[in-house]
Amino acid sequence: MRRRTTSSLPGSTPQVGFTRLAAPKDAQLGQARVAVQSILLRKKMDARVISAFTRVFRRAMPAHDCLTAHAVFLKRREFIALLGGAAAWPLAARAEQSGLPLVGFLHQGSAGANDKVVGAFLRGLQGAGYENQRNVQLEFRWADGHYDRLGSLAAELVRLRPAVIAAALLPAAEAAKSATTTIPVVFISGSDPIEAGLVASLGRPTSNVTGVSLFSVPLISKRLELLHELVPGGTAVAVLVNPSNPNARSNELAIENAAAVIGLKLAFMSAAAEREFADVFASIAQQRLGAAIVSADGLFASRREQLVALAARHSIPTMYFQREFVDAGGLISYGANSPTMYQQAGSYVGRILKGALPSDLPVMQPIKLELVINLKTAKALGLDVPPTLLARADEVIE
Repeated sequence: MRRRTTSSLPGSTPQVGFTRLAAPKDAQLGQARVAVQSILLRKKMDARVISAFTRVFRRAMPAHDCLTAHAVFLKRREFIALLGGAAAWPLAARAEQSGLPLVGFLHQGSAGANDKVVGAFLRGLQGAGYENQRNVQLEFRWADGHYDRLGSLAAELVRLRPAVIAAALLPAAEAAKSATTTIPVVFISGSDPIEAGLVASLGRPTSNVTGVSLFSVPLISKRLELLHELVPGGTAVAVLVNPSNPNARSNELAIENAAAVIGLKLAFMSAAAEREFADVFASIAQQRLGAAIVSADGLFASRREQLVALAARHSIPTMYFQREFVDAGGLISYGANSPTMYQQAGSYVGRILKGALPSDLPVMQPIKLELVINLKTAKALGLDVPPTLLARADEVIE
């Protein structure tokens, strides 16, 4: 049961996929041949692409009906690279031949965990008059939490010559900005875009980059205050950060200042991969830290169910940066509504497709922040939520 209330928390002042066609690592070569034959049968595919691919493919598998590893004479790495590149050819060729503008979508997370925000992005595009595969073609790239892949993924999108690239979140935005100085880039970022170097001005960006800022990082100090109000007896708080994220140090500095004012001790816990989560939460429990905060990060957002489950297993009251964690059973969150901000990014992409320049579009900020509390989780943790905190919540999950 959900109950909505009107929040008295101040908002900030005003200031923004196609499933990644990744090269298969261990695909069966028989399946690969079928896929290639299917590609070769596409009537609208560029003839030069067909010819080039056919020549290399025949060199790799000469006159074999039932393919085995012994039938392949092309080096495995070269073949995988070829197959991965070929996967993007048909889509780009069809978009070019049909005259549809191409929009790249680069995300540092994974596709399945971001269906909700992708849907919001597409609604923003639709609001601007664009519908995928009707009058615009989208091409998605997903890093699946591996931030070191973002540079090559951004370069792939740039080679497709899209009309605009949408990039989420900060590491993806930085990769897109580094990959092109001419193609418009619309970012979705939780960091301060000026501090991160994405833009020089919020009101009037001067380069090819604009977008939407969730301002999740600057809000980490407020999250600490709210968590302390909910768990007043704690004297030490664990802070989960991803050292691979460029915003990690900004998160640390912001929360250190807030902790000094409140009088709390902090224990920073690093996790750059999913396999490290279990050890981190086990360490928090072993050190008997009173509570935890999950800092804003795309990897953490895409693995929210696992993080929420670990917090519950070890009975650790945990504050999150997105309400989706609380929807999944987390205790409390404070921040901007992510789908709303992605929808605004989609709207900006639509405006650029219609001829607007990034410099015409000021960086948008959330005008409302959400405080969401899960009473069922609080009860399981043995916490009594103060009435004053409940009164300020935008939504209470009962």
